[in-house]
Amino acid sequence: MLPKIVVYKAVPPDVLDYLREHARIVVVEPAPGQSQASLSGALGEALVDAEGAIGASIKVTPAMVARARRLKAISTISVGTDNFDLDDLTRRGIVLAHTPDVLTESTADTVFALVLSTARRVVDLAQWVKDGQWHGSIGPAQYGVDVHGKTIGIVGLGRIGGALAKRAALGFDMRVLYANRHPNEAAERAYGARRVELGELLAQSDFVCLQTPLTPQTRHLIGAAELRAMKRSAILINASRGAIVDEAALIAALADGTIAGAGLDVFEHEPLAADSSLLAMRNVVALPHVGSATHETRHAMARCAAENLIAALAGTLSRNIANPEVLAR
Repeated sequence: MLPKIVVYKAVPPDVLDYLREHARIVVVEPAPGQSQASLSGALGEALVDAEGAIGASIKVTPAMVARARRLKAISTISVGTDNFDLDDLTRRGIVLAHTPDVLTESTADTVFALVLSTARRVVDLAQWVKDGQWHGSIGPAQYGVDVHGKTIGIVGLGRIGGALAKRAALGFDMRVLYANRHPNEAAERAYGARRVELGELLAQSDFVCLQTPLTPQTRHLIGAAELRAMKRSAILINASRGAIVDEAALIAALADGTIAGAGLDVFEHEPLAADSSLLAMRNVVALPHVGSATHETRHAMARCAAENLIAALAGTLSRNIANPEVLAR
């Protein structure tokens, strides 16, 4: 009999057809007005007798997994794994697959779009024009700042950070600093990137870009003290995970001019509340977590995740495994 898998995020029809060729499919999708708690409960029930699961954007807890005694593999349609307890999955012998490569370039595009749009005030000034405020020649009140030739500091120089360094160094002649647990010698050779401690990166960078995964060690990595360490003219860019930044501290820093602005694709709580102070700030560009959101990339992510899952259930998956220690069991 074909294995049962739970699909808990909408995937393209051809990807769903691929999954149906290899497994029995149960789709868990939100009903109109359904709460996140109710959706999580439905997913937990569907997992009870499932061997696999594929999806994103819902936290899969150890309690849910404990009831799923036949579960062998989960495939997340994302690079991030913060919706899972990796240690618990590994203890239970469950493979967690993810999609670390296919979204690299489109996410780096989004990050650099935030750099450009905050520096040149693209969103603010576009709205100014739409509001009918353009009555003559512009002046200093509408000026932005240059990007070319400035210093970019990248916290986390992995795949996406490396792609960002490429755009900055080769496209905009920027000086690249990075903070990372390990040296990235390829980026140092190709882009002149220099590895420094976080404090030095914050003090020297005109743009601080966060590209590190969310872990207990990186939660609120950027707080009030780190924001004070930045230049008053600096701009913070976060397209990794919202909780890496202490959002209350960021709001305070933006309000009092501790830093000049922020470009944000992620937030501590998503969707961002309509009454968030961030939305009233003209020096903030806020996006709805669209880092990899292009038609091409999202399709490639779904296909990659589907192939990951089927290979994991067959015992043949050898890449894109977030907890490779499980293979040693």
